[in-house]
Amino acid sequence: MQRSIVIPAFEAAASVGSLVRALLADWPAQAGAPSVLVVDDGSRDATGARAAEAGAQVVRLPRNQGKGAALRVGFVHAAALGSDAVVTLDADAQHPPGEALRLLVDPAPAEALLLGVRALSRAGAPRANQLSNAISNFFLSHFARRRLLDTQCGLRRYPLPRAFTLPVAADGFAFESEFVLRAARADWEIVERRIHVVYPPEDERVTHFHVAMDPARIIGRVLLVVGTTPRPR
Repeated sequence: MQRSIVIPAFEAAASVGSLVRALLADWPAQAGAPSVLVVDDGSRDATGARAAEAGAQVVRLPRNQGKGAALRVGFVHAAALGSDAVVTLDADAQHPPGEALRLLVDPAPAEALLLGVRALSRAGAPRANQLSNAISNFFLSHFARRRLLDTQCGLRRYPLPRAFTLPVAADGFAFESEFVLRAARADWEIVERRIHVVYPPEDERVTHFHVAMDPARIIGRVLLVVGTTPRPR
């Protein structure tokens, strides 16, 4: 069984190197280390160089295309390596490496979509982030006809090559929400696991998520998917 870790990264030179090193160091040597793929999404800083120095395989996009586009590229490269699943996590070190590795070996069925579920309030997430996540959860749960606890968490396990069967078109942050909704409406098994998450102080946190515009885009994608796909049973 071959699995990969895919990290979409945009101008994450300050954090991506230590993240990659921690992932590779924490993996049990006797089990064989997973492939760690960093997709440098057109960064203007040293993101790609820092990731490569730390031991990751780096795919560089010539221009910034968005998180969803970077994830799709990572999936394609992971599949070419023979991976049957990919665990994704963000490059800002919000997700402890041990949590990513825990999802990598989770006993959930190989064909299931495995979602990390954060305790945002307990982790000290900004109120705006908590609100945007709650709004997204409400809309996706309603249209998926099942309760979804965290539709925006970037720590997940996607099955390959099954992930390619869903026509997920969003290139930005809406990719993750659209994928969940399309999976639900295609009757995929969706498994949720509680995970630990770290939020640094506001003055130290780097994020490219816009708490007003990106939730609006997510809701727009949700409505588009609902209008163009069959209802879940």
